[in-house]
Amino acid sequence: MGKTGVEDLFVQKDGKKLRFGFTTGTCAAAAAKAAAILLLSGAASETVSLRTPKGIDLSLPVQEPVRGADFASCAVRKDAGDDPDVTDGVLVFARVAFSDEPGIAIDGGVGVGRVTKPGLKQNIGEAAINPVPREMIRLAVETVAEEWEYRGGLSVVISIPEGEALAEKTFNPRLGIVGGISILGTSGIVEPMSEDALIDSIVLEIRQRKALGDTRLILTPGNYGADFLAARYGIPDERIVKCSNYVGKAIEAAINAGFSEALLCGHVGKFVKLSGGIMNTHSREGDCRAELMAAAALRAGADADTALSMLGCVTTDEMLRILEERGLLSNAADVLRERIDFSLQGRFRGAIALGVIVFTTGNRELLQNRLAALWTKEGI
Repeated sequence: MGKTGVEDLFVQKDGKKLRFGFTTGTCAAAAAKAAAILLLSGAASETVSLRTPKGIDLSLPVQEPVRGADFASCAVRKDAGDDPDVTDGVLVFARVAFSDEPGIAIDGGVGVGRVTKPGLKQNIGEAAINPVPREMIRLAVETVAEEWEYRGGLSVVISIPEGEALAEKTFNPRLGIVGGISILGTSGIVEPMSEDALIDSIVLEIRQRKALGDTRLILTPGNYGADFLAARYGIPDERIVKCSNYVGKAIEAAINAGFSEALLCGHVGKFVKLSGGIMNTHSREGDCRAELMAAAALRAGADADTALSMLGCVTTDEMLRILEERGLLSNAADVLRERIDFSLQGRFRGAIALGVIVFTTGNRELLQNRLAALWTKEGI
């Protein structure tokens, strides 16, 4: 197999050289172009060329060409490079057929999800083919039609036979996209371990919660927080947006979506970082849990020996145990509450009302700020 155009594209992360790939949107556009060529010329292409929105030219192998009386179908295999993408290696098919309707109609077939909830980039009932891939498909087919001087209508159906099974490993079920995966990509190129892709998914889910009528957004980093909220307050999983480590980005997205209130809930191991103004809680962004916990202890009346003991701890659970043994846990929790509120106010300047709940291992609630206490009393 010849070069596709991404072989020499790499990014360095954590000392490793990671290879770029190309998106499902790129595969769909390339497959549609190959199918259009086969339909209008009668000749199957071994490869098809495509320029991505990022400006990178690709030459992608064409698989499983089929020519019927009034349609043609081709596939292109997804290559996600070194990104841990569940769609890596799947075949993306495009079926292009003559149509009595003018223009180029694009839809999804088997394995491409359908939108069932508001707030997404497609209307309810439409195929989950995002705007950039949709435009890539249209331009690819339009270019072929112009080359062969075809003036009639064409219909394009994108399908991914493995899509329905793969969708269970994606955000789609939470977003109300049923029956398959989404055709995604804004640049046409997959950058390994892309944080942007995850943040985009979180932003999309936040927008959808607003479109579904939520007046107060509920954010938690992951499953621990969701389990705590379900066990303690009976909040169903579908109402919760899991923001991973991107607390600050999620709050910004909530403001942009029009939320005036958001409840943040997280384990002290992550949320102690908020007390220091750290809004991305990943350890590589700053693993200062011990320092912040020790500072809270000192403000709560701890002596230097207690603070030094905490600085030697590996986990926040050990630090909390020390505080509890010395009778300082309640006072230290009060300090953390004040510092978290101070940091959030300093960052977001009152643009959104933020309730905060922090819990410990074993689903033990450590603190609530004033708004969270009010909301939990009224009913979240």
